[in-house]
Amino acid sequence: MNTSSSAAESRSHLLARLFPQGVPKLWCPALTHYDREGRIDAERIAAHLRHMSENVTGFLIPGSTGDGWELDDSETRQLLRIAIQHAGELQFHLLIGALKPDPDSGLKMFWDTIDWIESRIGDNALNSLAKARVSGFVICPPRGKGVSQDEMERWFEAILKAGIPTALYQLPQVTQNEISAELACEMARRFSNFIMFKDSSGADRVVSSGKDLSGVFAVRGAEGDYAKWLKAVAGKYDGFLLSTANCFAKEFREMIRDLSEGRVDAANKMSERLTGTVTAVFNLVSPFPDGNAFANANKAMDHFFAYGPKAATVRPPRLHAGSSLPTEMIVETGKILERYDLMPRAGYFV
Repeated sequence: MNTSSSAAESRSHLLARLFPQGVPKLWCPALTHYDREGRIDAERIAAHLRHMSENVTGFLIPGSTGDGWELDDSETRQLLRIAIQHAGELQFHLLIGALKPDPDSGLKMFWDTIDWIESRIGDNALNSLAKARVSGFVICPPRGKGVSQDEMERWFEAILKAGIPTALYQLPQVTQNEISAELACEMARRFSNFIMFKDSSGADRVVSSGKDLSGVFAVRGAEGDYAKWLKAVAGKYDGFLLSTANCFAKEFREMIRDLSEGRVDAANKMSERLTGTVTAVFNLVSPFPDGNAFANANKAMDHFFAYGPKAATVRPPRLHAGSSLPTEMIVETGKILERYDLMPRAGYFV
């Protein structure tokens, strides 16, 4: 058996052990909520996770949408404490984002987090992660336009050699570079613990290259035109890891089910509504100088899912930067949700 087929077989066994019911086809990088003083709001986050977990069984925390690049180590640890507590209660799978701009800080966060979980659970690394319902870690390339594929490879090797289940995350909007298809496939050939590849680039070069990812579970993170991307309709991806699942988990789950059961017309109609809504809200928030568009758009929409149709009368959501989204932006978001018939009837946090 060659190295590639051996890694693919080992990866298949690992995925079956991590996800006995199958790898979820819908994942969400959950929002991080803050109270009026800027502290992480555990109650609000818990309510949001409970709401989403009715339709999502896999979360990335912290992801870019959850301010993963902005949180300090103390905030990240507090957020993970909340996430692990509710992963057990709500029975969802958790991927931990080790989103740091350079390999040294990323590697430190990776090992510090494993040590912390081991100390909480009292078992070895792999068993402790499993008992905490942590399915693995998510890493990006080091940040910088000049980062070479060789430099990326050395960084990925430093993590993957630990044997911990790991996902590679293509996010050129932040890292200013892209993992090549050749490098992604080389990592898949060598490391069976490379379990997932997330691509938020919108270019989809890796999955469109025709190269063999050897059974790595590929999820799309770019927004829009959702219905055409799943393998159920001859697309390139096994599933989605979408920021907008913070708000539209029910609709995405319905669309995925329709695609898998052959109701393509219904799935396309839902995809069109979601694409129209998401495009309009992202365009609305993009000029705002604080935060990032992923978090800001979803915070604006989630405000209505939390408080219902009258959410514009509730204090707007606070951002990690310390500012809040403008009230007029919330009002316009409500109009967009109404236009596409996606306004919730009641809020989950009232």
